[in-house]
Amino acid sequence: MDTEIEKIFLVLWLGRHRCDFFFSCINPYPFLLPLPILICKSAMASPAVLAIFLLFAAPCIIALVPDGILPNGNFENGPAASHLNGTIITDPNALPNWEISGYVEYIKSGQKQGDMLLLVPEGAFAVRLGNEASIKQNLNLTVGTTYSLTMSVGRTCAQKERLNVSISPEYDDFPIQTLYSSDGWDSYAWGFQAKLANAVLVVHNPGIEEDPDCGPIIDLIAIKTITRHNLLKNGNFERGPYIIPNTSFGVLIPPEIDSIHSPLPGWFVESLKAVRYIDSEHYAIPKGHRAVELLAGRESAIAQIVTTVPGKTYDLSFSVGDASNDCVGSMVLEAFADKESLKVPYESSGKGGFTRVMLRFNASGLSSRVAFYSSFYHTKVDAALCGPIVDDVMLVAVDD
Repeated sequence: MDTEIEKIFLVLWLGRHRCDFFFSCINPYPFLLPLPILICKSAMASPAVLAIFLLFAAPCIIALVPDGILPNGNFENGPAASHLNGTIITDPNALPNWEISGYVEYIKSGQKQGDMLLLVPEGAFAVRLGNEASIKQNLNLTVGTTYSLTMSVGRTCAQKERLNVSISPEYDDFPIQTLYSSDGWDSYAWGFQAKLANAVLVVHNPGIEEDPDCGPIIDLIAIKTITRHNLLKNGNFERGPYIIPNTSFGVLIPPEIDSIHSPLPGWFVESLKAVRYIDSEHYAIPKGHRAVELLAGRESAIAQIVTTVPGKTYDLSFSVGDASNDCVGSMVLEAFADKESLKVPYESSGKGGFTRVMLRFNASGLSSRVAFYSSFYHTKVDAALCGPIVDDVMLVAVDD
């Protein structure tokens, strides 16, 4: 009897734990959406159902927004002609990567409004926000990180225009009645600290004007990471061994037992084979000047032990890519954080590129192990070993 009760409590605990995590991530299997609800409601869930649930509620890949212009942040990708009434966008989801609300116009460079020539800050297109109109986009951010948002704004015929910019729960107002440049538009910056991992950027025109056409023109919205409270040491790999100038083969770091005296500070190679330390002068690096290439499948791994608080939630984010060294193929990088793991697929053309992902986990003890290795061996046409690169690794605690 006691054994059966213990089993029931185990099912309840696991079901609740996975339900909480499942809804905190992007669900890649929409057809299974009722499944966690069923398990959470049923204390007598069968082991078979629970096993299926645990399989599909595994940690999911969250693509973080990279530094630079937001997806379609320059509005060059416009709505279909069927969703335009003149310049007015008629469908809330017609503008790619954005959702609109209210009177929003799609403006072309050189377009005239009466005797006034409408200026577009960059490229050929922009949007104009009428009274109480807004545009919004979902952003995947790292909680606790400070970001800067840059936005180009052109004032039209209204004299007291202002904009409201928000990334919940942060918000601010921009008075834009003063024109500081002679180009007809200015670029503004706004800083905020991410409170939510899945945030929504909203740019809103709160002005009330008699002429609905007298709204600000918005273009070129970009984001940049300013400060990050990284719990990992040397997460960007900028500190490492000396790379001999005018050489293009990087530096091999052999397996290390003791991370205190590792040539890659903070990290140790916990595998049978070496990893390669590479530079931006000869390889494609996601960020900064240095990165690590994982050369020998599961026999080539790097790891770090970090202090954590038991039961606290953490986000591990990192970049995965190829070094633009003709290493071609379907790559899979495996990441480990405490008791959680994540497989990140990356299709390499050997010409450079990367993707940024995040793994959320709950610390099980006073320390947690973070590690990376490649699932497969890869070789170039000359039979030289190669593999995916990892860079810009960051670990932050999620605010309670």
